Amino acid sequence: MRRGVVSESRLDLPTLDAALFQRPDAERLFAPTRVLQASRFLLLYGSLRERSFSRLAAEEAARILRALGGETRMFNPSGLPLVDDASEDHPKVKELRELAQWAEGMV
Repeated sequence: MRRGVVSESRLDLPTLDAALFQRPDAERLFAPTRVLQASRFLLLYGSLRERSFSRLAAEEAARILRALGGETRMFNPSGLPLVDDASEDHPKVKELRELAQWAEGMV
């Protein structure tokens, strides 16, 4: 068995290759890295209800991402037209495009 590779006998995942599961290497995991800018995340949700559970989940994800050092922005879909229902000049369409270009990741 190679160093850091989980033995096949310890995995109960017959469709997965045990060689792909490696134990975390402390040297690589805790190596000092220089981050010049916080990662940027756009959070999206689809419900327009006042008490939207998808919005609450997105807000919780944003809170966790900020705690991990990320920068977050939330897109409120209220007023976003349906597909092919408005031109590209619609303010909500422009807002969503700008946020998507700003973001490095989306939730």
